Amino acid sequence: MFTFFRKLFVKTPDRIITEGDPMKKFLIAGLGNIGPKYQNTRHNVGFIILDFIAEKESVTFETGKLGSITTFKLKGRTFLLLKPSTYMNLSGKAVKYWLDKEKIPLENLLVVTDDLNLPFGTFRIKSKGSDGGHNGLKDIQLFLNTTKYNRFRFGISDTFSTGRQVDYVLSEWSNEEQKILSERLLKAVDAIKSFGLAGISITMNTFNGK
Repeated sequence: MFTFFRKLFVKTPDRIITEGDPMKKFLIAGLGNIGPKYQNTRHNVGFIILDFIAEKESVTFETGKLGSITTFKLKGRTFLLLKPSTYMNLSGKAVKYWLDKEKIPLENLLVVTDDLNLPFGTFRIKSKGSDGGHNGLKDIQLFLNTTKYNRFRFGISDTFSTGRQVDYVLSEWSNEEQKILSERLLKAVDAIKSFGLAGISITMNTFNGK
């Protein structure tokens, strides 16, 4: 009997294996850079959102191949949260590995990242599109060999002077942003759960521009 239950959910330092209907499994990949100096920066909002979900669901990330990963279940769906350890610009290998490892269909992938072209805290959720100059998305597109994958862009605004883009995205939130960040993170959690429960179309209609 122990062997039976172990096969249902096996968790080791280098892998998480969950069995069941692949259509009810979802990979949520939050993009960011590893290391303390990047932890609370605008560019790491993908990591920040996934950390927030993990805290709300009382689950803990473990070190796995090419990233940190954890899971939680909701209404018969399994959500795998992935924070690649390959650095932002090389995220594709980790995303492709865990999609293949868990046999998750491409339509059940959601990539969470920052977007300079959106006002702070604004959401843009799409089922396809260009990388928009975002190197993390560009690498994922390369590994998946398609632009048709779901992405959730979280606006970080573009309030920086000429030539200061790198400094801006790699700096921490302003005091004003910090005041409303928690509320926006809660809304982001709702959007991610909606993606798994209601699908990408309803999620786009409900949360885009909000």
